[in-house]
Amino acid sequence: MPPDQALLARKNLDKRLARLRDEPLPMPRTGWVKAIREALGLTAQQLASRMGVVQSRLSTIEKAEITGATTIKTLRETAEAMGCTFVYAIVPTKPLDDLLRDQAMHKADQELRRLHHTMRLENQALTKEDLITERKRLVGELLSGSLRRVWDEE
Repeated sequence: MPPDQALLARKNLDKRLARLRDEPLPMPRTGWVKAIREALGLTAQQLASRMGVVQSRLSTIEKAEITGATTIKTLRETAEAMGCTFVYAIVPTKPLDDLLRDQAMHKADQELRRLHHTMRLENQALTKEDLITERKRLVGELLSGSLRRVWDEE
C-alpha cells in the first residue's frame, strides 16, 4: 500500500478505535454472556434451548468466556441466540501513529547503539547532539519508506 494511502487508512482506523481506547469497556465479573442473559431474563435452560444445546454446554460457554478459553464462533452464536450482535476488536493502547513512531524510535536507537559502539572503538564517538540529530534522521527515514522495515527484527 502506498505511504499516503497507509497514512489515510491509519488515521481512519484510529478515529474509529479512539472511542474504545478512551472509554474501555471492562467485562462484567460474570462475563458478557451471563450478564446479558440475566439482564434479558433468560434462564440458562431457555438460552441453551434457543442455541440448540444442552444446559451444561451453556454453563461451559459461560465459564470459558471468563477464563478466555472460548472461541469467537461460540460467542457470535451465543450473542445471536440472545438477539445481540457480537463485537470483536483489537484496540491499540494509543494512536496508531504513536505506536509506529515509538517502534521507529526503538529501531533507530538499536541502530545508533551499534553505530556509536563501533565509532567509540575507533575513537570517533558521536556527541550527544550528533546522536539526537541522527536519531531524528533515522526515525524520519524509517517512517517515510516501507513501514515493514520498522518492524524487522535485527
